[in-house]
Parts: sequence; structure tokens; C-alpha cells
Amino acid sequence: MQTKLTLRLEESLIEGAKAYAKSSGRSVSQIVADYFALLDSELTGVHKTTTPIVSSLCGALTKVDVDAREIRREMRGRSR
Repeated sequence: MQTKLTLRLEESLIEGAKAYAKSSGRSVSQIVADYFALLDSELTGVHKTTTPIVSSLCGALTKVDVDAREIRREMRGRSR
């Protein structure tokens, strides 16, 4: 169930939040909700929310033998 929350903030902060929301394609309410969810996950130590991209990747490598040293070598090569 969604409910209203009233916040009293400096006008400049609100304008900045609106500009950020517009540029990210989200609403200020969604940004605040995402932040509160992040705070909750930090307090509980459980990350309950994931982005759709992260969700789609979960389990993608379950049947693959991954060598962390090889990945590090590959990543170092790309950063040059």
C-alpha cells in the first residue's frame, strides 16, 4: 500500500532533485523510495532490490568454470 510522505527541504535541493529525476527518467518519489530501500538493505544486511539487468544475470555463470585470476588479467588488459 502506498502512502503520502511530506518532506520539508530547501527549495534548491528540491529543484536539483527534480532535475536529476527528469534526467534519469524517474520521479522524485521513485528516487526517494529507491534510496529508502537502499537504507533498509544496509541496515538489515540484505539487498532486497536489484535492477532488472542484475536480476537477468543472476545464475548466468552457474555452469561455467570461472578463474578469477584470468578475469583480472583480462580486465587489466582492457584498462590500458
